[in-house]
Amino acid sequence: MDKLAIFDVDYTITRKETLIELYKYVVSKDIKNIRFLPRAIYNGIMYKIGVYDEKKVKESFLKFIDKIDEKDLSILVKNYYRDVLENILYQDAISMMRKLKGQGYKIYLISASPEFYLNELYSIKEVDVIIGTRFSMEDGKFLRKMDGANCKGEEKVKRLKEFLNNENIEVDYKNSYMFSDSLSDKPLLDLVGNAYLINYKKKSNFEILKWK
Repeated sequence: MDKLAIFDVDYTITRKETLIELYKYVVSKDIKNIRFLPRAIYNGIMYKIGVYDEKKVKESFLKFIDKIDEKDLSILVKNYYRDVLENILYQDAISMMRKLKGQGYKIYLISASPEFYLNELYSIKEVDVIIGTRFSMEDGKFLRKMDGANCKGEEKVKRLKEFLNNENIEVDYKNSYMFSDSLSDKPLLDLVGNAYLINYKKKSNFEILKWK
């Protein structure tokens, strides 16, 4: 049976929100992309007042790379990882991955962020599996259309178990780990025997770790 060490991504292994950082990176490469900022602000307001759900917000926000060629997207996300993403990782998170990997754990990253750039985190040699929110490709072009559900909450557990079933992997949940910054991940936190909240500022029944 596999023992898993599962990590959320945004604010769990990174200091910043990765999708926002991707947009800022695209703007830094071409200032004309600032024209998408009002859309982003509007979407944020609509989400906060309950008009839009997270799926709608993400699909609308990703207008800034809508219909980008698949090859160009691949170059973009590789450069984004090199210039930004690898520089906002918590070193304590990487150290924990190395420690648990050395103890025989499989390292899984499961996040609501888009898989098309999260896959660059395979550059971390300890990472075995990445599961994120999927988006569609059509005729070699990126579409800002979500492929399936937003990978959050119960959906994370569903996606994990689908992957495990497809790969015929049995898991020792009692001795597995889960790390997250948010109680939105309670379904995954409850699934394992060792659950931790990262830099959480409120009281919780889960143990809280301070990562830098």
